[in-house]
Amino acid sequence: MEITVDEDKCVASGQCAMTVPEVFDQRDEDGVVILLDARPVAAVHDEVHAAVALCPAAAIRVAEVRRPLG
Repeated sequence: MEITVDEDKCVASGQCAMTVPEVFDQRDEDGVVILLDARPVAAVHDEVHAAVALCPAAAIRVAEVRRPLG
């Protein structure tokens, strides 16, 4: 999984930071999303997908990254 955020779209609702605080945070001055971990561990992938669904501005994107075999 690789996450990207569009800070210009972010409306600072904080849903992402509340859902997966180890992956997302918010700037103190305006609440805009801060991406802490663009490639989080598999254990939080479900929570990341939940954060994407909760984002009212659709400012978070997730791409599934395939690792090469062997």
